[in-house]
Amino acid sequence: MSRPGPKIPPLSVSDAQRAVLEGWLRRRTTARALAQRSRIVLECADGHSIMEVSRRLRITPDTVRTWRRRFIERGLDGLCDDPRPGVPRKITDADVERVIVKTLEETPKNATHWSTRSMAAATGMSQSTVSRIWRAFALAPHRSQIFKLSTDPLFIDKVRDVVGLYLDPPEKALVLCVDEKSQIQALDRSQPVLPMMPGVPERRSHDYVRAGTTTLFAALEVATGKVIGSLHRRHRAAEFKKFLTKLDKEVPADLQVHLILDNYATHKTPDIKKWLLAHPRFHLHFTPTSASWLNLVERWFAELTQKKLKRGVHRSVQALEHDIRAWLADWNEHPRPFVWTKTADEILDKVAAYCRRISDSDH
Repeated sequence: MSRPGPKIPPLSVSDAQRAVLEGWLRRRTTARALAQRSRIVLECADGHSIMEVSRRLRITPDTVRTWRRRFIERGLDGLCDDPRPGVPRKITDADVERVIVKTLEETPKNATHWSTRSMAAATGMSQSTVSRIWRAFALAPHRSQIFKLSTDPLFIDKVRDVVGLYLDPPEKALVLCVDEKSQIQALDRSQPVLPMMPGVPERRSHDYVRAGTTTLFAALEVATGKVIGSLHRRHRAAEFKKFLTKLDKEVPADLQVHLILDNYATHKTPDIKKWLLAHPRFHLHFTPTSASWLNLVERWFAELTQKKLKRGVHRSVQALEHDIRAWLADWNEHPRPFVWTKTADEILDKVAAYCRRISDSDH
């Protein structure tokens, strides 16, 4: 008669553990090994013997015994893989802290910011180690951003006013974003532009010859994306008044006109105020000082610059103005509106959070 084997300790699973195990089985992203171990534990908890579980799951009895024992001893944590053995970490937490503090609070003597090489030399670590620490803590000393916070005392009121026009425009009215792109230079390269060839990009000389400047007055219709434009050689209140007169002629007479524009002095001269009194359907809404990002026409100016002006070659102001008018006409054939999505509260909350970070860093 054979001797009885060793007594196997019972395996019990709580409701919380069962919920986790069943979740691991259902989740598609669960690793295959972890899903199999979860199934082993659930089968054993349902009263099946080791041999029976082995046959049902088509695995060896030793595998069932291993994960059954691991679960009894360590619970859910026992089903996860143990850390693999390897070379002990040479960089201590103190070393990591030293690199981070030095990066945030100091600068090298011979530069404005740290590089991986200069930090490695200053700390005695390798360049790759410094790079890994910076990546882990999202530090990038070589990068910088520019900013300017508006000091306009009516900043909140103006943000709510302008964003309100974007998100909830008034009925029987036209909302126009107005601005001037001044000092557009007619630039001719000092040598002919070499065209693109297979394997060779377009090439142009780094220097250029100036042929004069022009100014584009533009009004972007928020609802449709259409643009009313006017070119002038000078940038004064007189030219702005001419542009307002053009808007008055092109906008249907039965519509109110809401203009979003910046605080440039030419928009507030006595002559302009007199013109506005004579045309009461025009309503001016000013963006906060140093907040031109709030004017959607700036986004359209970026399109014009990137797609037409940046790589353009013009030997005269007349040629420059001809290209701008052609590009404007082409845009209006297939206008694309720029959709404003952020509410005034979201903008103000973000500005407030940014100010708090600046204040905390000063202290």
